[in-house]
Amino acid sequence: MADPKGFLTHARELPARRPVDVRIQDWREVYEDFPRPALTRQAARCMDCGIPFCHNGCPLGNLIPEWNDLVYRDDWRDAIERLHATNNFPEFTGRLCPAPCESACVLGINSDPVTIKRVEVEIIDRAFAEGWVTPRPPAVKTGKKVAVVGSGPAGLAAAQQLTRAGHDVVVFERADRVGGLLRYGIPEFKMEKRHVDRRIAQMRAEGTEFRTNVNVGVDITAAELRERFDAIVLAGGATAWRDLRVPGRELKGVYQAMEYLPPANKVQEGDFPVSPVSAEGKHVVVIGGGDTGADCIGTAIRQGALSVTQLEIMPRPPATRPAGQPWPTYPMLFKMESAHEELADNGGARVYAVNTLEFVDDGKGNVAALRVVDVEGPATGFRPIPGTEREIPAGLVTLAMGFLGPEKGALLTDLAEMSGNPEGFYDARGNVVRDKSYMSSVDGVFVAGDMGRGQSLIVWAIAEGRSAAAGVDAYLSGATVLPRPIPPTARPLT
Repeated sequence: MADPKGFLTHARELPARRPVDVRIQDWREVYEDFPRPALTRQAARCMDCGIPFCHNGCPLGNLIPEWNDLVYRDDWRDAIERLHATNNFPEFTGRLCPAPCESACVLGINSDPVTIKRVEVEIIDRAFAEGWVTPRPPAVKTGKKVAVVGSGPAGLAAAQQLTRAGHDVVVFERADRVGGLLRYGIPEFKMEKRHVDRRIAQMRAEGTEFRTNVNVGVDITAAELRERFDAIVLAGGATAWRDLRVPGRELKGVYQAMEYLPPANKVQEGDFPVSPVSAEGKHVVVIGGGDTGADCIGTAIRQGALSVTQLEIMPRPPATRPAGQPWPTYPMLFKMESAHEELADNGGARVYAVNTLEFVDDGKGNVAALRVVDVEGPATGFRPIPGTEREIPAGLVTLAMGFLGPEKGALLTDLAEMSGNPEGFYDARGNVVRDKSYMSSVDGVFVAGDMGRGQSLIVWAIAEGRSAAAGVDAYLSGATVLPRPIPPTARPLT
């Protein structure tokens, strides 16, 4: 145990965010540096519980008490070894994961939980700064070839594990750069893309090959892929977005979040001088109260929106755990993310329990406003409240209402036919069915991440990529020493 009295003598502390008026002028990450003594105090708060529920809260099974203790003792080299033992990309999860481990922290029963995520990201950032993160190419090659379709966190995790196991791995990505949603769905102010670039450089040095601008199923068919590779990992994500079919949906200025965010990221990559879908000088309405909605808020503010309003059909979440979401479950609580802080500072609003009835036309085919109504729900089925209809001005609307599962394009359609039972290729939610080894009903074709699980968290994607890699390795080699964090149906969706 790092410090037997640490949890009694030190309060929870997080790094400060840069001032709102400063950070909205750029796209850099919002947090200031965290002083080393402060981090040591936070690591000291870990109680090294006899039953560390943080392990259960983390889908990767991160060895959290161990690396907290190592940080407290200033043994950073061993700390990154323990962290990398379970997590290929702690620089991603430390910035983007909502930290179900902290919700499961025993200290959180009657106090503030340990700042697990902050300790995690400081360990990996220190490791990169010290040059401890180096390529780990395999000592022996198997001669087996594996195709990974999709370069998001699940695909990258599977590819790195399989490359290190000695297989020849090719990652196919239909976008022009590697990274999936890490690259084009996450704004720079949440995670600068240099973190993705340096990890891709490590993977290339280990032997993983990346092919971009390849739409698998179209540019190369499923049959060709199966002929050229000994195994395939499907890691294309749950990219079929949820739409809002109300009058006026076809108006110009109404976009899906994933039509709005990628161009903004491409500006930061140097592809465009300004985004072709910009909020500059417009009243912006974001429909959806989750993380993607927050990403749209922060992006619109930095682009110079006149105003930003966020709408959510659900009622405002509570500030503390409700009775139905007891420790150590992950509770749905009211959050003040950096983008929400920026919203409040710029006169914007977060409006709960409201439903959009219509997108109003300006007479020229452009959206001019939203007609909305307050609702009671969800127990009553989101029943409109009479007399609450009103209009909200909007020149740009982004739909950030989540995703419905994988796209049923040529790749999955062809594989479903190959399975001999097209309907049985998918589960009731439209995700690709897989067995305990992560293999689909097509021999040698495995499924990892949101494509098989449905929309979920980045930490689940990495865990599934690692588990699927173990399944592939066992399929190709007869046995595997790769870790299996979770079987695909072991835990409920977070």
